[in-house]
Amino acid sequence: MKVFRRHVSPDVRFAPTLEVLTTTRSPEQNSLSKLGGVTIQPIESTRSGDGHPMNYSELPLTRYAMSEDVSVAYQTMGDGPINIIAIPGIVSHVEFLHEMPGYTAFLQRLSKFARVITFDKRGQGLSDKISGAPTLEERMDDVRAVLDTVGAQRAALLGFSEGCAMSAMFAASYPERVSHLVLFGGFVRYAELFPAAAPQAIVQEQTKNWGSGALMKGVMTSRASDPDAVAKFAKLERLSASPGAMKAILLLNLQIDVGHILPTVRVPTLVLHRAADALVPVQKGRDFAAQIPGAKYIEYPGGDHAFWSGDVEALLGDIEEFITGQRETKSTDLERILATVLFTDIIDSTRRAAEMGDQNWRRLLDSHDQLARQMVERHHGKLIKNTGDGILATFDGPGRAVRCALAFSAAAKQIGLPLRSGLHTGEIEVRGRDIGGIAVHAAARVMANSGPNEVLVSRVVTDLVAGAALKFDERGAYELKGLPGRWDLFAASA
Repeated sequence: MKVFRRHVSPDVRFAPTLEVLTTTRSPEQNSLSKLGGVTIQPIESTRSGDGHPMNYSELPLTRYAMSEDVSVAYQTMGDGPINIIAIPGIVSHVEFLHEMPGYTAFLQRLSKFARVITFDKRGQGLSDKISGAPTLEERMDDVRAVLDTVGAQRAALLGFSEGCAMSAMFAASYPERVSHLVLFGGFVRYAELFPAAAPQAIVQEQTKNWGSGALMKGVMTSRASDPDAVAKFAKLERLSASPGAMKAILLLNLQIDVGHILPTVRVPTLVLHRAADALVPVQKGRDFAAQIPGAKYIEYPGGDHAFWSGDVEALLGDIEEFITGQRETKSTDLERILATVLFTDIIDSTRRAAEMGDQNWRRLLDSHDQLARQMVERHHGKLIKNTGDGILATFDGPGRAVRCALAFSAAAKQIGLPLRSGLHTGEIEVRGRDIGGIAVHAAARVMANSGPNEVLVSRVVTDLVAGAALKFDERGAYELKGLPGRWDLFAASA
């Protein structure tokens, strides 16, 4: 890990001389417009986050991408040759964020060399409301949906705060879609921010004052004494999510831990943090960077957690230099990606084949293979191969992998074939149509400890599927042949 610390004079302030993107409107459109026969009056001018008169026609248009059946609100700014998609933190509203001091100017600076994409994750801001909180897999699906909608095959990910964990997982899972990974104010495990408190107490404390602007003290410390700024941030909290929705998000975040997958991130990575961050201690940023191979780490003075607040000149310059350098990953003979690996095996297959005879056994195996193809395809996985009396498959999301294993086991049981299944999430090597690597061996060893009609998973899998409505029962710690240490294994159920 390369570490840099920026020492910037507190008197230096970023004063952008940037043109504001505008949406051209005719005089008729400026006076009124019609939608479905209804006359709509234009929105009056308000004040921008930088204090200047601003009309909403001066801001990017909000559009929607479809992620399965969920509408995800997004905006784009600029038309540069590079795509940057900003992954939001715990508070998000693509339109009202422009009211925050410095936010629009920050994006405008980035838009000088890139097309900047912002969005609200499902359940927040202008995106569709949902029941509960979105899982990491669903958040990754939303990023892919937005990128696909704007026609971006590849983008630099700019993760902020809570969004850093998902950004890292996305980069590990879809390296072909990520040119650079930039993480600001991040943490590996949310629960570690509150080591001495019970999770329910944390959530209760953070939600009881939701909508009052209390979070401002940590997010924008430099403006926390300004009543107008606090009132504006309180409105952002309320527009972002209701107290109940925020409670669901916080409870889910307390369960997520992406530490296991950080060593599998292979894209160029820049980790940024402010030394006196009032919300996320700087050591969390250092720890994040230390776990990603080859990551560059830069530390800045100041205590504002929001990337757009405080002194941003050096920060913006470092982001631009890192992304426009176009440093590509070193080419290798093998492609390495993050995946969840599933192995299955038919219990007592040799004895059953002898009892049934070759012809009857072959017919039963054909039914087994057909079920396998159907289940893997239904859960958006990839069937790597049949192993004679089982399968090897991979998935880009651990939740889908577990559900596939459970459904396949139940379907096979109905045709008289008890299965044992094992899953592990880790880095795999893609070797043409086959795969290899430690993660593949680990999944096979996990399966070997599974009982009839049981789906056994490693702890890595349970850490990554928080909020996915799956249940796991502890099965104890095991020594897996050829692998170091003892592994905690869990039996999955729906």
